[in-house]
Amino acid sequence: MNQESKENICQEIVFQHVYNTHVKDLNNYLYYKYGDQYNPSDKAQDAFIKLWDNCKKVTISKAKAYLFKVANNLMLNEIKHQKVVLKYQQINHSQHDYETPEFLIEKDQYLESYKKVLENLSEEQRVAFLLNKVDGKKHSEIADMLGVTKKVIEYRIYSAFKILKSELENFSIK
Repeated sequence: MNQESKENICQEIVFQHVYNTHVKDLNNYLYYKYGDQYNPSDKAQDAFIKLWDNCKKVTISKAKAYLFKVANNLMLNEIKHQKVVLKYQQINHSQHDYETPEFLIEKDQYLESYKKVLENLSEEQRVAFLLNKVDGKKHSEIADMLGVTKKVIEYRIYSAFKILKSELENFSIK
């Protein structure tokens, strides 16, 4: 029996070695092939999770090929999903058109202004604000995620809100 068949990927040290050896190449491969819009680093992590889940079935010599194949399939599935979402959005928008063209133009202009102001916020403010208002995370959850105190998160969100309110007309969030 050779050394390779004796070592099991399910052993933490072996898995860690496989991870450290291939994570950068896998991230780069996905990024170069599909770009940043489909979150290649997330898909790479998901591929490692699948490798861990199937560690008894995958040998060390086949681990790299397995990771690349799984990650590529995850990206292709994400692309298919985004196409379905896009198709649904197009169908959904064409079914009802009750807004006036003026309202739609104003809405688009306001959205663009909102995006520009968000871009001008510091990264810390923007991240804290969006995690709270878009993802619905609590201040304490965000503080734990970012490794800072709850007061720091409250200040970042408050300062971001203050900037948005001063830069945009009729800005309010519930």
